[in-house]
Amino acid sequence: MSVVTVTRARGVATLTLDSPGNRNALSAALVGELADALADCGADADVRAVVLTHTGNSFSAGADLKQPPDPAAFVALLRQVVELPKPVVARVTGHVRAGGLGLVGACDLAAAGPDATFAFTEVRIGVAPAVISMPLLPRLDPRAAARYYLTGERFDAEEAARIGLLTVAATSTGIDAALEPVLDGLRRSSPQALAETKRLLTAIVLETFDRDAAALTALSARLFASAEAREGMTAFLERRDPAWVL
Repeated sequence: MSVVTVTRARGVATLTLDSPGNRNALSAALVGELADALADCGADADVRAVVLTHTGNSFSAGADLKQPPDPAAFVALLRQVVELPKPVVARVTGHVRAGGLGLVGACDLAAAGPDATFAFTEVRIGVAPAVISMPLLPRLDPRAAARYYLTGERFDAEEAARIGLLTVAATSTGIDAALEPVLDGLRRSSPQALAETKRLLTAIVLETFDRDAAALTALSARLFASAEAREGMTAFLERRDPAWVL
């Protein structure tokens, strides 16, 4: 059963994360299907832009702790979003956690509605937001990144826009109304111009991937294999506080 659905209309391909039963967690299956769908969009001359959205009340809960993807595959997916020669637009109407924020951060543009919430929850299960930092840190306000990385606090769409995670916080107009002029602008733009302009905008992010991908993938693997992470993930699945909570 597919966990990513694809529709096309007027030059825009909409990729929908469709695994609401596990809050669209980043499982091996979801990462693989999303990578395949993005590759198809990149090769389709009729696709001008890609919208990445979701079913259910979560855009993504982060890594699937029961069926996690290979860390290298997730890094490759993030880079694929950044490198795709077509703009990728995140459309968020629910909750985003941990690795899901990396997916939003890899997109060129992002909008969220009033019900969206965000949190870097890695520190609360004994790991760090390692590989997702490659698309995120070049784009986030440094002081805000420090606060939310270190505390795991939740924040809303307006704060996400303020710190650079979102392009638009659609808190009053509705998310589709907010995205309408964005998508109209992309439809009016030349494919060549969009590809080359995106290349300019993502150059620093791709330099970060080139420099840090191997080290951050190794760090992520080491932390997920640690005793603290095992305790943190067990506590999460058992719906209790981990042992280190004071």
